[in-house]
Amino acid sequence: MISVALKMLLRDKGKYFGIVMGVTLASMVITQQGSIFVGIMTRTFALISDMGDTDIWVMEPKVQFIDDTKPLQDTALNRVRGVPGVAHAAPLYKGILRVRLESGEFQNCNIIGIDDATLTGGPPEMIEGRIEDLRRADAVIVDIIGATTRLARRGPDGAPVPLAVGDTMELNDRRGVVVGISRNTRPFQSQPMIYTTFSRATQYAPRERKQLTFILVKADAGQNVQDVCDRIARETGLAAYTRDQFKSMTVSYFINNTGIPINFGIAVSLGFIIGSVITGFMFYSFTADNLRYFGTLKAMGTSDGTLLRMIMTQAMVVGVVGFGLGTGAASWFGASMSGTPLAFRLTWELLFVAGTAVVVICLISAMLSMRRVITLEPAVVFKG
Repeated sequence: MISVALKMLLRDKGKYFGIVMGVTLASMVITQQGSIFVGIMTRTFALISDMGDTDIWVMEPKVQFIDDTKPLQDTALNRVRGVPGVAHAAPLYKGILRVRLESGEFQNCNIIGIDDATLTGGPPEMIEGRIEDLRRADAVIVDIIGATTRLARRGPDGAPVPLAVGDTMELNDRRGVVVGISRNTRPFQSQPMIYTTFSRATQYAPRERKQLTFILVKADAGQNVQDVCDRIARETGLAAYTRDQFKSMTVSYFINNTGIPINFGIAVSLGFIIGSVITGFMFYSFTADNLRYFGTLKAMGTSDGTLLRMIMTQAMVVGVVGFGLGTGAASWFGASMSGTPLAFRLTWELLFVAGTAVVVICLISAMLSMRRVITLEPAVVFKG
């Protein structure tokens, strides 16, 4: 009977194509929009991801996310270093400064000041130069995206010329010399990333009483990181989070305080609803067109259970085909946009959600058709 069900399904190519396209549309929209949402959320903690060697982030207790900078007193660094279980603690400055380029144009940039001695917190990958070059006078490192876009200067023909090693810029009336180009994770904000030493960053920044933004902590080998966090919070009165906790806190802030989840939630919901309507209508129409065959089988003694299994087989086939086409199209879209500013991150959890949505759509469509088959009188086949 399974082969009969498949022959019935594939015989009407028009309706088969319509049912598959309904499932494809739903899975594609859910996967694509969900991947963009996950990609955007991933970019909110890009700086945390780039500092992968840091076990613990220490900050002012009122900080809500990575860009919510509330400076600490300089003495906080030594207090954290004195906590048992802390192997190393380094200062980090994070702020936004207006940079003046050689062309005279201005551009807001993220300034990251890392520990002068250990260079902890530096860029994850260097394309040109070395991170040790930051110890030179007026040295800065610029990320490749900023160097080729917003910090690029205009050539004689008007074409952009990427910022290169040896070029200079002006940060708060102070000179900066590019000594390296780094590759970073794209941040949520579009400003270029500029790295320098902590002492130099505090000179570039407008003078404030407190300029220590975060403290990056490496726990002793064998220490439970969460225990060290609790110990730091208890003995210093500061907030201490593991890397994953700080990422989750940042994502939670954007989810709870921005309209991003609502916008993508509406898009995903529309994809699910439209896909359900198209699939349900086409599948019900397909079943109605084949009632005479179901009636014939029923008149020949085929049980309702067997007929229902036939319908579920048909729904499962279109679900698998549509899910494969939809997620494949979304994956192709994401791959084709690689290297562009578009955020796209496809995870297995998202595929599971899309697969669950497809199962629900197919079940709804099958249930509508099942009712029609179960209530069918075999004698209807012989009328007229």
